[in-house]
Amino acid sequence: MLDSNGLSPRESQIAESYAEGSNYQEIASDLHIAPSTVRTHLATIYRKLEVSSKVELASRLAGSSPAPRDEMDHAAIISELALSLEEALSREKALTEVLRIIGASQGDLNLVMPAILRYALDLCDAEFGILFGYRDNKRYCASFTLGIPKAFQTWLDDSGTFAVSDQTGLGRMTTQREVINIIDVKSEAIYRTDDPLRFATADLGGARSFVAIPMVAADRLVGAFTIYRQSVRPFSDDALRVAQIFAAQSVIALENARLVGGARP
Repeated sequence: MLDSNGLSPRESQIAESYAEGSNYQEIASDLHIAPSTVRTHLATIYRKLEVSSKVELASRLAGSSPAPRDEMDHAAIISELALSLEEALSREKALTEVLRIIGASQGDLNLVMPAILRYALDLCDAEFGILFGYRDNKRYCASFTLGIPKAFQTWLDDSGTFAVSDQTGLGRMTTQREVINIIDVKSEAIYRTDDPLRFATADLGGARSFVAIPMVAADRLVGAFTIYRQSVRPFSDDALRVAQIFAAQSVIALENARLVGGARP
């Protein structure tokens, strides 16, 4: 059943939440759907209501008449461009806020890293993220996590500092010093072995698509910035670029903490 604006009940829920200031991740969590599904619904909502901004959306939901458009095709183009612009503005706002937090943190990584992960998960449409600190000899420990399933978190806590095999995403990233973008962690041969990290990632964490980004300071590997999706939805080039920016911000925070108090991830 459609409402007076021609929206389905689910579209109405999403439209109202978005107009009130909720982001994709928050709406997805409330409705138990993927953030990408929220975006798809919003594109349809913008087209149906013939709006081109969140302000216009709120106005239309409040009862105002739609602004005149030339053709229906134009409305579809406008809806996509409007969402893309709002997403770009969200990225810019997030990066500005992260830099502000880093500057004001006085080296407190417990303040900075959760904020970086939170923005990264939201803008990259991912369910959970881990910042791994690198020790040496392909050994890592999970220094900061956000949104991680309890069973996976327990495994990481119990493991402490652990070595990774060359076939894992972290192992390949360590060797190649490049971004590792895995379409489906369960489709790779290593999943059919007894590798403990891949088992924990896929079975305890429920991860399917995954990206690992090397964190490098002065040509020295200091960690890995990793984000995960719990469905098979490969990260696009745009999402990878955003994630790499946040990884770079994490390095800045780590170096700032080192200068202030010798902290280590």
